[in-house]
Amino acid sequence: MRMRRKKHGAERIAACSAILIEQNAAETVDPSVFFPVSRPLHLEIGCGKGDFAVGMAAKHPDCNLIAMERVPDVACIALEKAMAKKDTRPDNLRFLIGDAQTLTDRFLPHTVDRIYLNFSDPWPKKGYAKRRLTHRGFLEAYRNLLVEGGTLYLKTDNEGLFDFSLEEFAACGLTVERLSRDLHASEIAADNVMTEYERNFSEKGQVIYSAHVRF
Repeated sequence: MRMRRKKHGAERIAACSAILIEQNAAETVDPSVFFPVSRPLHLEIGCGKGDFAVGMAAKHPDCNLIAMERVPDVACIALEKAMAKKDTRPDNLRFLIGDAQTLTDRFLPHTVDRIYLNFSDPWPKKGYAKRRLTHRGFLEAYRNLLVEGGTLYLKTDNEGLFDFSLEEFAACGLTVERLSRDLHASEIAADNVMTEYERNFSEKGQVIYSAHVRF
């Protein structure tokens, strides 16, 4: 279902400029410009309404996190959620409105330590495989972004996408270090931060698939 267009969306996004990386701010994202302290850089691609990004930034103050979202109206919700923290707002969280197709243009090579893919669109129709964020084309782009030994953390409720992803990881010579076909019943759950979708899926009894992959 397409999200209803946010009233005064542009103005609301502009009001969150303190934590927004402006798309035309620079040719590439320079973390030192946007974060007051240099820390390992994590990137969430497709942050949705921001539950995961806000939760992870608070839980891991030793890392800087950029939450990227393609749809401005969705990013608006995430931005306002982070801004609402006021005095407890983490200084290690910034948002970027943009498409995953532009990643190699937006980031310098080998500057990201970890990438998160949470409940990405499975693009199940035949012929759409190249649009999946775990397709080998994207994986090679991530390889360019990640530092040597960098990691990718995947979570999905879609078994078809999960199996496809495992095949792509293998084809690209990547190492799957941790894997679960029922995340919330596994030891990985101890450090898990839920997304808004994940919480809804779990309440309905849907299992969550997870993989930690090293490049």
